[in-house]
Amino acid sequence: MRKTILPKRGDALPGRDTAMPVPERHYVNNNPLQPPFPDNVQQVVVGLGCFWGAERRFWETDGIFTTAAGYAGGITPNPTYEEVCSGDTGHAEVVLVAYDPAFVSFEELLRVFWESHDPTQGMRQGNDIGTQYRSAIYTTDDSQQATARQSLAAYGAELRSAGLGEITTEIAPLETFYYAEDYHQQYLAKNPAGYCGIGGTGVSCPIGLDLDQKSA
Repeated sequence: MRKTILPKRGDALPGRDTAMPVPERHYVNNNPLQPPFPDNVQQVVVGLGCFWGAERRFWETDGIFTTAAGYAGGITPNPTYEEVCSGDTGHAEVVLVAYDPAFVSFEELLRVFWESHDPTQGMRQGNDIGTQYRSAIYTTDDSQQATARQSLAAYGAELRSAGLGEITTEIAPLETFYYAEDYHQQYLAKNPAGYCGIGGTGVSCPIGLDLDQKSA
């Protein structure tokens, strides 16, 4: 049964102390997959459904240093894919996005995020149903948190104007990002014909100065 209610802490799977082993380098751009990253690189973690297609959306974006598939927002430490899919970890499938703000702004990454999925669907994304497919933004500083909330308000207004529902995206400070298994990393680069599962609403997201105006 696909679960659509998050588990309570006492009901979550126990997990493990050992982190998932992953490759040293990104399959597409050959940059490091794990920190430490260069001082100029900032990070954000986003969930927008199946992480295979979500990760590709971001590694194809200019200014990205590296991306990685993983899990966040839940309770179970160092979960496996099967555990996350059970709905008993509380985690979402997410993508770590490490980017250089000199080449791509956080606002632009938010535009890619909003336009790449339907953030009104709650615990699902299209035909993918379950808590692991929820929409989420896990921020790494207060500035990201404020900007993400502004963008939610602005994009929410655009969606309402288009006759769509309210945004259900979770926005919260990142606690821990857990890397997914090796075979999930840059999956669609290794398997170009693989499942994507990512599709937007067709509604454009205001960014930059427009974002501030529409959220006022």
